[in-house]
Amino acid sequence: MHTVSLHSAGLSLDACIKCNICTSYCPVSQVTDRFPGPKYAAPQSERFRQIGQPRSPDASVDYCSGCRVCNEVCPTGVRIAEINARARAQMVAEQGLSLRNRLLGRNELLGKVGSLAPRLANFLLHNRLARRLAAALFGVAEQAPLPRWHAETFTHWLLRTNSNRLRSERKVVYFHGCATQHYEPFVGMATVLVLEHLGYEVIVPPQNCCGLPLLSNGEFGAAEQYHRRNVERLTTYIEAGYPILGSSTSCTLTLKEEAPELLDLEGDAGVQALKFATWDIFEWLRARQEQADLPADMKPLDDAGQPFVLPYHAPCQLRAHRIGKPALDILSCIPGLELRESHARCCGIAGTYGYKVEKYRIAMDVGAELFDFVATQRAGTEASSSFACTACDSETCRWQLEHGTGLPSRHPIEILAAAYGLYDLQARRPLGGN
Repeated sequence: MHTVSLHSAGLSLDACIKCNICTSYCPVSQVTDRFPGPKYAAPQSERFRQIGQPRSPDASVDYCSGCRVCNEVCPTGVRIAEINARARAQMVAEQGLSLRNRLLGRNELLGKVGSLAPRLANFLLHNRLARRLAAALFGVAEQAPLPRWHAETFTHWLLRTNSNRLRSERKVVYFHGCATQHYEPFVGMATVLVLEHLGYEVIVPPQNCCGLPLLSNGEFGAAEQYHRRNVERLTTYIEAGYPILGSSTSCTLTLKEEAPELLDLEGDAGVQALKFATWDIFEWLRARQEQADLPADMKPLDDAGQPFVLPYHAPCQLRAHRIGKPALDILSCIPGLELRESHARCCGIAGTYGYKVEKYRIAMDVGAELFDFVATQRAGTEASSSFACTACDSETCRWQLEHGTGLPSRHPIEILAAAYGLYDLQARRPLGGN
C-alpha cells in the first residue's frame, strides 16, 4: 500500500491565519452545503490528521474539486488544495476505492480500449440506456459531458503523415496526453502544424498518462508508477536539451508540479529534470515571441473580414502554473479577433469531479458563472462571424463549456493554427491534404 505523507513542508499548514478569504472565494462551498469550505477541510481539519492525533471522521474533503482557487487567493501561501488531495489519498489508502473512481482514474486504459472499436465504443457509451445503466451501476452522471473516441488516434495520424513531416536541426518533444491521443487528435494535429510552421521538428516519443486522474481520485501509488515511467521515457530527450511541450495544461502542470510535490519526488534528479524541461505550449510560444522567433503571418479567422468574437476561459490548471495567460498574449496578435476574457473562477468539471452522480449538479452550478459569461458575450454578435466558438486550454473544461453553453469549444492552438492558414477551425482538420 502506498504511504501517503501528510507532513510535506511545502504545505505550510501553520501559516493559516483563519481569515476565511479562501472560503469566500471557493466556488464549491458557495453552491453546496456538502463542502464546508477550504479553511475547514484543509488546515483546520488537517490538525486532526496528524500522526498521534485522533483521526477526523469528516469525509467532506472529498467534495473539494481541487480547482485551486483557494491557493490563488490565500494571503499566506497555504497549499490548501494539496492538503485536501493528500487527505483524500489517505482516505483511499484506509478505506479503499470504488470501482467508478478506479475506472475514472484510468483514462489511458479507457482510451485504449475504446480506440480498438471507436464507433462501437461511442454507441455503447453515449446511448441513453447505457448512460442510465452507468449512472445506476457505477455512479457516472447520466448527463455529464463524456468525450467521444475519434476514428483515428493522434499517433496513427502522425504515422500516416510521417512522410510529410518537417525534418530540422531544431527539435522539440511533444507530450500530447490521453485526451489528444484518443478523443481530440485534431488538437495534436494543430500543435504539430504550428510547431513545424515555426521551423521545428516535432518528436513524439512513447508516453503514458500523466497520472492526474489517479492523483485526483486518491491513487497516489499508481500515479507514482505512471510518473516514473514518463520520466524514464523522456530522460534521453531532456539530456539532449530538447524542451518538452504539452498542449494539455493539466498534463504539463502534473509533470511540472503536481506529481513531484504530491508524491514527494522532488529529491529525484530525473523528476526534477522533467519538471524544468516541461513547458505549456503557449508558455513556450510566448517565449519564442519575445525572442522574435514567432511568425507574424497571421490572417483574420473570418474570410469576409468580419470581427471574430472569441470568449476565452483560462482554466484552473493553467492559472496554477503561475505564468499569466500566454494564450491571450499570442492570440491578441490575430487580426480581427475580439478576445473576451472570462473571469469565472471555475467551469465546475474539475477533471473527473463533475462526472460523478453526487457531484454533477455541483459542477453545473459552479460552471453557471462561466456559462452566463459566454451567453453575454455572444448576445448581439451572432452576425459577426460565420462560425462561433469558445476557447480554453484544458480538454475537460472545453467539454464542460460545450455542455453548458451549446457552443463548440476549441483549444487556443487550434485558433492559432487557423490564423496561420494551416487548419480548418470549424471542421477541426488540417488544410493541405494532411
